[in-house]
Amino acid sequence: MRIVGIIPARYESTRMPRKLLKEIFSKTILQWTWESVMRAESLDDVIVACDHELLFDNVISFGGKAVMTDTVHQSGTDRIAQVACNIDADVIINVQADEPLIEPDIIDMLAGLMQSEIDMQMATVKRRLVDADEIADPNNVKVVCDENGYALYFSRSVIPYYRADTIGEKEYYKHLGIYAYKKDFLCEYSQWPQTWLEKAEKLEQLRALGAGVKIRVLETDYDAVGVDTQEDFDKVEQILKGRNIC
Repeated sequence: MRIVGIIPARYESTRMPRKLLKEIFSKTILQWTWESVMRAESLDDVIVACDHELLFDNVISFGGKAVMTDTVHQSGTDRIAQVACNIDADVIINVQADEPLIEPDIIDMLAGLMQSEIDMQMATVKRRLVDADEIADPNNVKVVCDENGYALYFSRSVIPYYRADTIGEKEYYKHLGIYAYKKDFLCEYSQWPQTWLEKAEKLEQLRALGAGVKIRVLETDYDAVGVDTQEDFDKVEQILKGRNIC
C-alpha cells in the first residue's frame, strides 16, 4: 500500500498574513512542518500543494517536492485532492502546513489504521482538553464521538453541553487537523458541494460527516500547536528554543 503525505499550503491567511513564510531560526514555518512530516516512517513520499509561487520556491529551496495548485480552492481538502488524484497512491495523509511541531508518530498511527482496516475511508485524531480557556476557544475545534470511536459532530462551539446538574467527570476533546483518506474516496469527496454546516462552521470535515461518511477518530496525548496568531508563533519559537534548535 503506497502512502503519500500532502501538505496543503495557502499563501494568504486572515489572522496572520503570509504566515507560512515567517521564519524561526532561519527556517520558514512551512519548512519546519515539512521536516516534521519527513520524519514519519510510514510515508512513501511527501508533497507540498502550493497556491503561490513564493511557497513553491521556498519548498524547492529546502529540497522538498512541490506542486502548484489552483488559487480558488475552498479548503485544504480540495487543494490536496487536485494533487492526490494525479499521483500513484492508495492512502493520502493530509497535514496542515501551519503545524511545525506535528509529531511523526501521529502520521504513522493514522497510516497504520488505514493499512489494517481496508474498508476505512477517512480518519483523524483528537486530544483530551482540560483547560477551561482551551475548551472555550472557538479556534480549538471540539469533537464528540460514539462508543466505537467514530465522529458524531465537530464544532467550534463547546460540545457536549453539560447541564448544571450533570453528575460525573466532564470530557471534552480537541480535534487535531490531520486527516487520512483512501485516495479513491478523497477524489470523490472533494467533488461534493459544500454543505450548510461546513459553511457555517468553516470545517471541511462536516462535508463528509453530513453525507453519512464514518470518520474514525484516534486519541493521542500529543498537543498540536498550529500557527494562527503571533502568540502561536511565539509559543512555537519558545518550544523550538527549548529543544536547543537554533
